[in-house]
Amino acid sequence: MKQYEMFELVFPGEVLQNDWAQIGLHAEFSCGGIAKTVKGFYDGEGRYIVRFLPETAGEWRWKVTGAVNAEGTEVCQPAESHGPVRAVDTHFEYADGTLFIPFGTTVYALAHQEDALVEQTLESLKNASFNKVRLCVFPKHYDYNHNEPPCYAFEKKADGSWDVNRPCIAFWHRFEGILQRIAEMGIQIDLILFHPYDRWGFSELAQRDNLIYLDYLLRRLAAWPNIWWSLANEYDLNIKKLLADWEEIEEYVAGNDPFHHLLSNHNCMCFWDAARKNITHASLQTKGLSEIPRWIREYKKPVIIDECCYEGNLPHFWGSISGQEMVRRFWRCCASGAYCTHGETFLSDDEILWWARGGVLKGESPQRIAFLRQIMESLPGPLTPREGGFLALARSDDPVNLEDIPQEMRGFFQAFSDSIHRMSEQDRTAHLGGEHAWESHCGEEAYLTYFDLQCYGEQTVQLPGDKVYKAELIDVWNMTREVIAENISGETRLKLPGRDNLALLITRIQ
Repeated sequence: MKQYEMFELVFPGEVLQNDWAQIGLHAEFSCGGIAKTVKGFYDGEGRYIVRFLPETAGEWRWKVTGAVNAEGTEVCQPAESHGPVRAVDTHFEYADGTLFIPFGTTVYALAHQEDALVEQTLESLKNASFNKVRLCVFPKHYDYNHNEPPCYAFEKKADGSWDVNRPCIAFWHRFEGILQRIAEMGIQIDLILFHPYDRWGFSELAQRDNLIYLDYLLRRLAAWPNIWWSLANEYDLNIKKLLADWEEIEEYVAGNDPFHHLLSNHNCMCFWDAARKNITHASLQTKGLSEIPRWIREYKKPVIIDECCYEGNLPHFWGSISGQEMVRRFWRCCASGAYCTHGETFLSDDEILWWARGGVLKGESPQRIAFLRQIMESLPGPLTPREGGFLALARSDDPVNLEDIPQEMRGFFQAFSDSIHRMSEQDRTAHLGGEHAWESHCGEEAYLTYFDLQCYGEQTVQLPGDKVYKAELIDVWNMTREVIAENISGETRLKLPGRDNLALLITRIQ
């Protein structure tokens, strides 16, 4: 047993012929003053398994009761890995305190493809720079994704309906094999538990059956250290579930996960309320990225734009942005203190699109996203949005503070303040949110500004006067970094090349 690694107990027992999703099998693990109870599961052919995620090194006593009765002790060795990812304030950290910055991608139906395509996809993931992947438990039926999966999560009843009390062991073995391969690459798995794109009936299960399915899934997967729970992809498009159903599902997953993995719910239109106590972070589908600082401020949790459209050439608006625009959206998110997820949708004769089924990456954005990841991981800490100028005024109902404004400009700023506060907040942000620099900071240690489409020839920056910094100009597309000023402090005027797609990184050197 090792700290932060899944520990498994396997026992022989009765071969079950009928229901086995919710067998009576429990185990209590204790170490010092810590005690935790987990449920075990039936794994077919008379195999009974209990899984546990030790989060503390030391001697653990365990006692299994129910379908199997056994007890023993196990010494848990100190961690050799960082442990599960947790939400801390508005960013993410591993259990050992190491900063985690998600750079995700989306392959919804990865686990529902034939073996050869799964292998090709895993090889592509291994050679890419993504450290999080979004994928579904259930197969997906949608444009460019019409194949039948090799197997399904449940056996069928005589009438052809799904029998959630009899999980298909072959499916779960294959599914876990794929998850294990991803885990070995150091990639976090953002596991999507439900979605509306379905022709098999999984999206129409009765709520009682939904909870039986979730119970079995949690018994099997909750001890995996690199799992995140995403309640749904586009929860609000599932016409068979009411808001109360989703709230019950959220409570069930949070209440039955002994290890409290990250938990979110992804939208199409209506955001799930990320301020809810069980929700660890906001998982948003939106292009309104100028609102990121407001969402971070309101939720007081990490914000991931898990869907911002996809690099590709589909005849749909959501799947036809350029690689350059995908890179821009990543920079807009990161330079606002949030995070972003990639997807790719290029037409092909075999209809194998990365976002849906996997295969190989074809776009221009992944290598530029890898460049951004290197920069983000080199920073001294997580970024916090730094709002200023007209956009900050647009988000505030407070009158402008004239004390910090030169006397000759006060009349203009007073008129501007009076005018803008006659607008609704929605109109203010719509009017001013599109053309601005995206700014964030790590305390007084580093400042990141993404200029996006602006072509500045110069900028004046305000830095602490008692600290010394260097300034780097970053070309986000050509992936270059150039030091343009060193040993700077206080108010500093910087010359810029007057073209777009540049960022400015200022880091403290003394």
